[in-house]
Amino acid sequence: MIRLAFDIGGTFTDFVLHDDATGRIWSLKVPSTAKDPAEAVAAGLKLALAQADIELAAVDTVLHATTVATNAIIERKGAPAALITTAGFRDILIIGRQKRYETYDLYLDKPAPLVKRRHIYEIEERTGHDGQVITPLNIASVDRAIDALRADGRKSVAVSLLHAYANPEHERRIRDRIRERAPELLVTVSSDVSPKYREYERTNTAVVDAYVKPIVDHYIGRLERKLAARGFRHQLFVMQSSGGLVSPAVARQYPIRIVESGPAAGVLMCAEVGRTEGFENVLTFDMGGTTAKVGAIEQGMPAIVPTFEIDPIRYKKGSGLPVNVPAVELLEIGAGGGSIARTDMGMIVVGPESAGADPGPACYGYGGTQPTVTDANVALGYIAPDYFNGGAMVLDPKAAETAIATAVAAPLGLSVGEAAWGIHLVATANMEHALRLVSVERGRDPRGNALVAFGGAGPLHATRLARSIGVPRVIVPFGAGVGSAIGLLQADARIDVSVTRVLRMIPSPDEALARLYAELEARARRDLQHLGFEGEVRWSRYAYMRYSGQGFEVHVDLPEGKIGSGYGAKAAAAFHESYARRHKWSDPTAEVEGIDWALVATMATAHRWPGFAPSSNTVGPGRRGFRRAWFPEAGGFAETRVLDRLALVREGSIVGPAIIEDPDCTALLLPNDVGRLSAQGNLIIEIAKPEIP
Repeated sequence: MIRLAFDIGGTFTDFVLHDDATGRIWSLKVPSTAKDPAEAVAAGLKLALAQADIELAAVDTVLHATTVATNAIIERKGAPAALITTAGFRDILIIGRQKRYETYDLYLDKPAPLVKRRHIYEIEERTGHDGQVITPLNIASVDRAIDALRADGRKSVAVSLLHAYANPEHERRIRDRIRERAPELLVTVSSDVSPKYREYERTNTAVVDAYVKPIVDHYIGRLERKLAARGFRHQLFVMQSSGGLVSPAVARQYPIRIVESGPAAGVLMCAEVGRTEGFENVLTFDMGGTTAKVGAIEQGMPAIVPTFEIDPIRYKKGSGLPVNVPAVELLEIGAGGGSIARTDMGMIVVGPESAGADPGPACYGYGGTQPTVTDANVALGYIAPDYFNGGAMVLDPKAAETAIATAVAAPLGLSVGEAAWGIHLVATANMEHALRLVSVERGRDPRGNALVAFGGAGPLHATRLARSIGVPRVIVPFGAGVGSAIGLLQADARIDVSVTRVLRMIPSPDEALARLYAELEARARRDLQHLGFEGEVRWSRYAYMRYSGQGFEVHVDLPEGKIGSGYGAKAAAAFHESYARRHKWSDPTAEVEGIDWALVATMATAHRWPGFAPSSNTVGPGRRGFRRAWFPEAGGFAETRVLDRLALVREGSIVGPAIIEDPDCTALLLPNDVGRLSAQGNLIIEIAKPEIP
């Protein structure tokens, strides 16, 4: 089986081609094309297939992760969308939640809704929290809303009615009416994408889906046609935010599921790397050209959250646009290689604005004049100008130094080296804050974790990041620079379905749970029919539960097997265990209630881990020698040893300071750090404890 995986990022599009039979693997990076991502895909496909000397028709499976939906939301470049809601709830997106993410900020910024108020239409209907109809649906009011939104030039519409999670009948009738009277409109109903309570979150989820649906529909359709034109006749799968694969049909029907597509793939790769190296608890660090993402692996499994936020303000919880779909737990910040550095009130500020791929950092030579993190790393000697992206790009260090001198060094009275070091340090500090949020502030001790660093820029910052928060070991995987594309090769096909039902666990609600999960299974099987994938289905259940009266829930993995007598009691016992694990305390005598109930259908793909096991006969490219690089521990610039990763096969280990180069990334060893190559080809860096004066 030959599989091709590609991940579209903000700056580079990564490709990995893997022959499962022989274990051979080819990888490359090409600059992304923001105006039309398909251009970078076409260019990369041509290069990847030429590198492997095969035709696209010989490829069995194409796996794809994309930021098309995410970028459309962040940049506010989605389709003109509308919202139909219950009369009296027109301002739900504007009001949001009463809780403020900054209690004492009098000038608080709130995320702008994706749909303006004038494009929100009220209709006459009302359903109670128990699903009982209070006010019947007035079809005339629906027709008026359809006529108005068509006149306003809307391309898609979200339907989110009060308590539709308890009874979706009115939403479905409105959906059918829109398809009858305005078949050109794409429709999203909240009871399909997020049948959960909490009106604001559910409504925003439906709006986000409608906002990106025309964009994703057009993009995936065009991608399928381009692949078909080149002779591809097999399976195409798209990565979901939850870390599972779906067919193009499902992705086009529910684009909300692929909003965090690319980052989720990278976390899967980290889980596999942690497993092969013997680490169950792993912190993940992905730094590309536009953003940095940090996440966590617990007991060998990626942490999954029921909701996440898009475009949060200063990483504050509650400051972004909430999305109620399962996703791999990640915190994303605007700190990538292309993040722009500037001065503000006598201080260096980095990001979140990015130079992207066009014009890119000043050192790219594409017309960029503003200094970026990549420019700083070139000026510091960490990146070889003639070996960037394996030599596919030649960087201009003079242009980097000029940009830094003009925008940062001169205003602050610093040398270029000092200014470049300041940019590097500020970017690392921003990522340190994010990593502390994911680890320490969520009950995870960094000292008991390994840090898996990947992405084109991740390994450059990982060792200093690990030292600052106390992580004892950094792993730079084989193929780290294209880690998200490699992670796609590890993904299984997956369907997640969930629903809100508030159920007390005493007395044990066994019959209600049996009915509920029978309904969820029926929904999942309908989605599986559109998956286009054959294989044995594995079923698993989980829920979000709490002590009665609490305002938040915890994730609980539910017992397997048939739901019969006493199942609710077993679910309550599982909740007490989960609660104690998270909060170090539980009360087995307190009343428990379940809120959200979920079912996962997974189908394993036929794959093997595309690792690289170096042997004593392995010969590297021979890039060895010394280069001037900045280490404040050495007083500034110092002659630093540089070697190719494969040279470690012969060297055994190396003590920092040192620079270890790969075609797709560069790793940095700080003074007294020790690096070695594992049996699986991963670079293991033991972090030296900082000396205390």
